[in-house]
Amino acid sequence: MMTEPNSEELSTDPAQILREAGLRATQQRTSVLTILAATTDHPTVDDVYDKARQLDDTVSIATIYRTMLLLETAGLIRKLTFDDAPARYEMTPNRDHDHLIDIDTGELIEIPGREMSELRARIVNDLGYDVVSQHTILRGRRKQ
Repeated sequence: MMTEPNSEELSTDPAQILREAGLRATQQRTSVLTILAATTDHPTVDDVYDKARQLDDTVSIATIYRTMLLLETAGLIRKLTFDDAPARYEMTPNRDHDHLIDIDTGELIEIPGREMSELRARIVNDLGYDVVSQHTILRGRRKQ
């Protein structure tokens, strides 16, 4: 079972995060990590591109796509896909969590807490498995 590093061990420097993952710390990569670390809204590639262009107007959408794929492959970011909507991204979380999608607005909300994870782990354990990762998507409409 994987152990989680304590928060004091986690680097917040994008260049250091890249080097620890065995990647070169290029300007584009550090910019993308900085953007994703600073956001709470699970941006699309286009959103990341728009923000990256504000930092460096020479960056191309192709560079952002390549960088996002590289960072995802390295396990630094997580791609979230929901139905026919464009993929959204977040920094790979220290702890698994679930998401709620507001079906009227498309807003993507993180659901904190352990209850769902603990229930899922108990069920999977009863079936004779260990949870490696999990992700539940709930769809809802705000109560009137």
